[in-house]
Amino acid sequence: MTSAVRRSDATRAAILVAARERFASDGYERATIRAIAADAGIDPSMVMRYYGNKEKLFAAAAEFDLQLPDAAGIPADQLGATLARHFLQRWEGDETLTALLRAAATNEAAAERMRSLFGDQLLPVAAAACPDPADAPRRAGLVASQMLGLALCRFVLRLPPVVAMTADEAAAWVGPTIQRYLTSATSA
Repeated sequence: MTSAVRRSDATRAAILVAARERFASDGYERATIRAIAADAGIDPSMVMRYYGNKEKLFAAAAEFDLQLPDAAGIPADQLGATLARHFLQRWEGDETLTALLRAAATNEAAAERMRSLFGDQLLPVAAAACPDPADAPRRAGLVASQMLGLALCRFVLRLPPVVAMTADEAAAWVGPTIQRYLTSATSA
């Protein structure tokens, strides 16, 4: 490995460390490329060279764990409501998820990050819950559509009736649909 490659790898790593810290402390909207570059001890043009723009940097730097509960520990008839409540709690407590949702709407790198986040973490839950594990990707996608739609309306668009609901009320409305997506015997 040449010294230029090592320097390049070290620069990328320093940018990602600085970006994670800056996004965590300032949030996506207030974090700037200049501040991240300053934190990494480099020129802002280097951040742009390696990552192109703030959205792509955010998608690369953000680490997301949905912290999904173990489906085996949830009564089968309560899985939908439990997951709905869990998702709402995660979104309410982590503005980086909202920032990723915003970025994913207009940036392919962020959209891919969102797809892999839900695919990697939600798919095993769907596979464990659904009658036919071969149908798990479709079911996980439908659950994601419900939760991402709810997150968009509640945390990004801030639709007043959706924002006004408590997390328990929203989970009571969405939970049965998630339940059906996960455990329905047929795809009628």
